[in-house]
Parts: sequence; C-alpha cells; structure tokens
Amino acid sequence: MDRLRIAMMAPLMEAVPPLMYGGTERVVSLLTEELVRRGHEVTLFASGDSQTSAELVPCSERGLRLDLDGSDPIAHIVTELATVYRQAGRFDVIHNHLDYLAFPVADLSPTPTITTTHGRLDLPEVRRVYRAFPALPLVPISHDQRSSLPGVNWMNVVYNGVDVDHFHFRPDPGDYLVFLGRISPEKRPDRAIELARDVGMKLVMAAKVDHVDQEYYDYAIAPLIEAQPSLVEFIGEIDEREKDALLGGAYAYLFPIDWPEPFGLTMAESLATGTPVIAFRAGSAEEVLEDGVTGFVCDTVYDMASAIPRVKELDRRACRARAERLFSPATMADGYEAAYMTAIQNASRSSANRSLTPPVASSAASAGESESGHE
Repeated sequence: MDRLRIAMMAPLMEAVPPLMYGGTERVVSLLTEELVRRGHEVTLFASGDSQTSAELVPCSERGLRLDLDGSDPIAHIVTELATVYRQAGRFDVIHNHLDYLAFPVADLSPTPTITTTHGRLDLPEVRRVYRAFPALPLVPISHDQRSSLPGVNWMNVVYNGVDVDHFHFRPDPGDYLVFLGRISPEKRPDRAIELARDVGMKLVMAAKVDHVDQEYYDYAIAPLIEAQPSLVEFIGEIDEREKDALLGGAYAYLFPIDWPEPFGLTMAESLATGTPVIAFRAGSAEEVLEDGVTGFVCDTVYDMASAIPRVKELDRRACRARAERLFSPATMADGYEAAYMTAIQNASRSSANRSLTPPVASSAASAGESESGHE
C-alpha cells in the first residue's frame, strides 16, 4: 500500500478519543492511530482536546458536549468544513465522519471524499439528502444499514473496530447483567430493567443522560430504577477502564434496542471481553453476533428473558475470537485502505474522462462559425 495523505474529519461533540461516551469519536481514534502506524500521513481535524499521533488541526477548543456556554455546534462544524476543504489539495483523500453535513462541499471538491455513514438512514428527510448527492462514495458500517438506502453510491461494508488490546478476556462469567451506553427511548433501558426483574438478576446500568433525554430519564426510567433498588444499580457514565471491568465481569450484556441500530459498538466491546450479548432483533444485531454462539438474537422480550439462563452454555472464547476476527482496528483499517484506493482511482478516471471530452460550443458561436463559412 502506497503512503497516502489522508484528511480525517471527526465530529466535534467529543474529543478523539472521548474520555467517556462517544462511539464515532472512538472509532475515528482507533482508525487514525492504525493508519499512522502503517505509515500514512494523517491529519486529524477534531476538537482541540483530542489526543493523537497524527497531525492535529483543532476545529474547536474542546469537545462541544462539554461546552456550557451555549455554543452553536453547527457554526463550529461549518468552520471545520472550511478548514478542511480550503486545503483539500494537500490530501489524496478526505475521510468524512460528519455524515451528510459535508456533502455540499465534498461534491465540489476535486479531492475525493468518502463518507462513513455512522447515523440512521431510515428517516425520510435523511434519505432525501443522501439521494441528492448520488455520486459521493459512502461506506456503510453494516449490511443492514446499507440495505436500508438503495440508489446511492455504496462502497463495501467496513465494520467498526474496537480496541481489542484494551479489552481483557475473562473466561469466567460474573453474576450480573449490564446495560451500557446512552439512556434514550430507542435504546430501551426500560426493557433491560424489565428483564432483570423477570429473571431476578442484578442489572448494572452504566449510561449517560444527554440533555435531550433528561425528561425521558426523569419520568420514564428513574421511577423504574427506584422501584427495584435491590436489583438495579444506575452508575452513570464510565470511562474505558471501568467499561472493560464492568463488561468483562458480567454474566451477559443486554442490548434491547428498538430502532435500526447501524452497528452497536458496545456489542463488539462486550464480545472482546468474552461476555455474550442478548440482543433484540433489530438493525445490525444479527451481523455483530453469531446467534447461539456469541449470544442470542431475540424477537420478543420474553425470548430475551428465556435466553438469559442459556448464556452459561456459551463458550466465552468464541466471543473473544469473533471480536478479534471481525472488529479489530487492523481489520477496519484494511477495509478503509481499500476504500481510499477505490475512491482515488475513480476520481482519477473521472478527471481523465473530463479532460478528454471536447468543450461543447455555444449555439451562438456555432451559428457565427456557420455564417463565417458561407462567406
């Protein structure tokens, strides 16, 4: 693989890597560090509190979620886009992790941009904006996500990577269940509490509550937690060291989602510690997990409850092996290197075709030439 000059354009809501919660930023960090390790020249456009071995170009002072001054995040993102694309000629390829926000400028740039589709694609307004830019190359993070939006320029699927070296394999199961990530209606923490209650097993909930979800937590989730004080423990956001210990020490990880989850990074992190996952059948769950081997993919909450006693039949080594094979930073970087080369080659061919196409004379000029010939 030739040494590439890569612009890595990260979201600004969290540092890269994030101190606590932040799936996309964590993936960006793992990919950036692996590409640098492979000898590529990577410039990371991210918040100023990011930590990287690449060249860092700060586009905000710190992660915007930590800003309490009412800053407009879109203003920072527009500045980031201007910073990247005004120096696009420095790079062989631009890797966009801002979803469709970069599309208007990426569509005009001679330097190819690939976009990883981290977000949901099932909303009508989102589908409309993606289809408005049908030539821009997109990298899906699961086959399920890719199938949800036909008619765009999909590249091959590249699964998100997790830091398998950070997560320690634990061969022996613990005695509690885990819910991890974010408190929001589509993540269905209420289902996790219901499952713990039904099987009489302790549930540890390690999750952040964003401002937009505070009311949902206060009125829908907090009362459920308070009603089961001996079974449910809410510990809030945790860092990566705490996450490794919590997931690895668990009996099983619950993933009771109610939306088309594009990937589900916490499932792969759980597998890396050896802990099986019990998931609701939605989004990419059937791709991240091997049903009956590294966990169970279920159609109802009753099925999830019935699967919990069966977890002890599973080999935790199979969980770790699947994480190492499919979700390592090296596997992810292999996929993106191939995507970069494809985008660069396609852009080169497109540029060559444009240079070979003769300019079309205007009708006025053609008429003038015709009259001149008659003279």
